[in-house]
Amino acid sequence: MPWDIDPTNRGTGLPLEGVRVLDFSRVLAGPLCAMIAGDLGADVVKVEGPQGDPVRALAPPRFGSDSTYYLAVNRHRRNVVADLRDSRDFARVSELVLLADAVVENFLPSQVRDLGVDRLRALNPDCVWVSVTPATSGGPLAENPSFDLLAQARSGLMGVTGEPGGTPSKVGAPVADVTTGLYAALALVSGLYGVLRGRPGRRYEAPMLEATMSTLVNQAQGYLSTGLNPPRLGNDHPSIVPYGPVRTADGFLLLAVGTDQQWVALVRALDVGALTARVEWAGNDERVRERDHVRAALDEIFSTQTTNYWLTRLAHTKVPHAPIFDVAEAFGQPQIAGGDFVTEVTVPAGVTRTMGSPLLIDGRRPVVRRGPRTLGQDTAEIFGDGP
Repeated sequence: MPWDIDPTNRGTGLPLEGVRVLDFSRVLAGPLCAMIAGDLGADVVKVEGPQGDPVRALAPPRFGSDSTYYLAVNRHRRNVVADLRDSRDFARVSELVLLADAVVENFLPSQVRDLGVDRLRALNPDCVWVSVTPATSGGPLAENPSFDLLAQARSGLMGVTGEPGGTPSKVGAPVADVTTGLYAALALVSGLYGVLRGRPGRRYEAPMLEATMSTLVNQAQGYLSTGLNPPRLGNDHPSIVPYGPVRTADGFLLLAVGTDQQWVALVRALDVGALTARVEWAGNDERVRERDHVRAALDEIFSTQTTNYWLTRLAHTKVPHAPIFDVAEAFGQPQIAGGDFVTEVTVPAGVTRTMGSPLLIDGRRPVVRRGPRTLGQDTAEIFGDGP
């Protein structure tokens, strides 16, 4: 059975053109990894079981009959249906594994055993094999299913997210899945580079727990170096003040005053005697110690005028600041609305807008060449028969 490169992936000039990626993954982290490979030119074939990727049913919202969750991370791939428990399907998938340059999967260890995934991997030792796992293999959590919320909870991320003394909070987007998917994509590209340099294919593992813990960066290092457990600080920064929202007359404004020089610029721009007099706040150490008093003083000043007033007032002051947008406002800002990051894609229900790759290659963003497919849409083409 040949694996011909799909016409949409020929002549693109993209860095992964000609690379064949077999995607067994489901939900978000693994599919994001495979989508990034597709964005960069790889020819991706997604294998779904007869019931399909469970994300297909995670709705509302929907666009036509498809969940927008599925549409978000499943472009740039053809789609086949195969049941690895069926010997005929296993044999057909085995042929794809033999032709693949890379494989992405997120089977649980029990599924690896039950479905014979290790037998598939042994067929092509030169293939780059990327496994997205709940936690590092061999550990006590390796067999436990995981997903974004569980990873945010167990990683400590929720432990530093939320108001002081309040309920721990998750991040409003699936940051655990996204971070893990990005590490998996890095592994895939690194593995392909290694093969290009004459090294054998390797098995890479992107464990969700450890990948999510990596997002703690400064918070984790502070604990590991000092033993001090970082508390929840709401929107405040543990090491910088002011670095968060201040209240205005009609909402909020974000300040990110990361240096003492920027603090001087802020004090000068506000030109309020009570703030100018607080000379002890000239150093960040003291501002961190008195964060509640600094916040109260700034709230009192900023609450006298609207957000738009302060955006205009601070526009040319070299004080880092930003409006706090909701999702619609974020997509409506000129940087995004006037650029090519948002594009159109054809999906089974018609044409919809979507985010393209954030990457630029020689100043150009890779175009979205193909949208997500229906379940088993390409089975006949690739296997030679229907689903």
